[in-house]
Amino acid sequence: MTTSLKASIRAIYVSTLTFAMVGCPSTQPPAEEMPLPTETTSTQPTTEVAADPEPVVPLNFVKPNLSDEELRDGWISLFDGTTLFGWDVPSETNWHVEDGAVVADSGERSLLLTPFVFDDFQLRCDFHLAAGGNSGVFLRTAEGASNPAKDTYELNICDSHKSHKTGSLVGRHVAENVPAVEGDWHTFDIRCEASHITVKLDGQKIVDFTDESDAQRLSGRIGLQMNSGRVAFRNVFLRPLNGKPLFNGTDLTGLREVPGGKSTFEVKDGAIHVANGPGFLETEDTFADFILHVDARTNGEALNSGVFFRAMTGTEQAPSHGYEMQIQNGYTDGDRTKPADSGSGAIFRRAAARYVVANDNEWMVETLIAQGDRFATFVNGYQVVDWQDDREPDENPRRGRRLQAGHISLQGHDPTTNLDFRALQIHELTSK
Repeated sequence: MTTSLKASIRAIYVSTLTFAMVGCPSTQPPAEEMPLPTETTSTQPTTEVAADPEPVVPLNFVKPNLSDEELRDGWISLFDGTTLFGWDVPSETNWHVEDGAVVADSGERSLLLTPFVFDDFQLRCDFHLAAGGNSGVFLRTAEGASNPAKDTYELNICDSHKSHKTGSLVGRHVAENVPAVEGDWHTFDIRCEASHITVKLDGQKIVDFTDESDAQRLSGRIGLQMNSGRVAFRNVFLRPLNGKPLFNGTDLTGLREVPGGKSTFEVKDGAIHVANGPGFLETEDTFADFILHVDARTNGEALNSGVFFRAMTGTEQAPSHGYEMQIQNGYTDGDRTKPADSGSGAIFRRAAARYVVANDNEWMVETLIAQGDRFATFVNGYQVVDWQDDREPDENPRRGRRLQAGHISLQGHDPTTNLDFRALQIHELTSK
């Protein structure tokens, strides 16, 4: 478990004693299994034996407040509504969760940060600042940022600031005629695209800024700030911009079948239909750090498939040597916190999904962020995995940590396979 996740758990325990406590699969990878010739040597589901459990994390599932159309457009929720899962949490401030909001109101000033570096994106969040307080949303933030005019774009939330009141980018741009916000809930809608930043406050555009300075920043982490006074955030949603399709909706251009497979891959009604198995369909191109968006549907109960990434070129003898984002919606004892086979969104054999979000026979959206050795997955906008690969480096991700680019491939798991993929889109990220 990473230091940041341990800090998250400590903060969560302090602030969520009133929540029901339910089990959550550990994000610590299990002990290494013996090498296997392929992920699909058996037609039966593979069940992992977990290592000694980590302390449980409180988990009350809250469906993200995102429409089906927004999910298909690529929106994900960075805050799950009940925990600080998926954030890097500073210990000097009492970041915690109250009534469905991320709150900080004591301790030293700090930033609650995403573990990932983003470049072009749209960010939407609600915020509430107590009267006389000072906060902000930090965009494209450098590591150890100290100077807002160089290290970040600080979208200020402070009606009493002497020079850069609410809506201004501190040290860079002054927003004018912005109404006071302290004491009530409000919404920012932020768009960062190349050097151009726009901001809407409650639907009204207040910032239209193009940075032509020498301190222009094109990527960085996203941070929520506590400077002084009580601040709260909720509905923190992000959508990557300028992704490119891996499937054109018409044919399999840019994709190729791995030799020796039994699966059939064909385009039907604008989707890739996968039947039978085992088998793999992989991209001709390779990718290292990215956000991957996948629309998928299992046409049967508890069917098994996956999306492999950073994979070595598939061969008949070794078709699937890559990391795998699992597709499997089964769960046990009627409890969605107990995935039957790691769960959709799991990094298979490494980190089980903490909740089975999707249903079979329905379209679902899986989102994967892979940057360096840190991985996060989301199912229908809800984050189910936050995992850091601390194994020794290896060309084969089944044996160790792989940072270099690899193929993305769709899996036909066994003779019962019956799935559809109607969208595959990738947004390549810079390395952290």
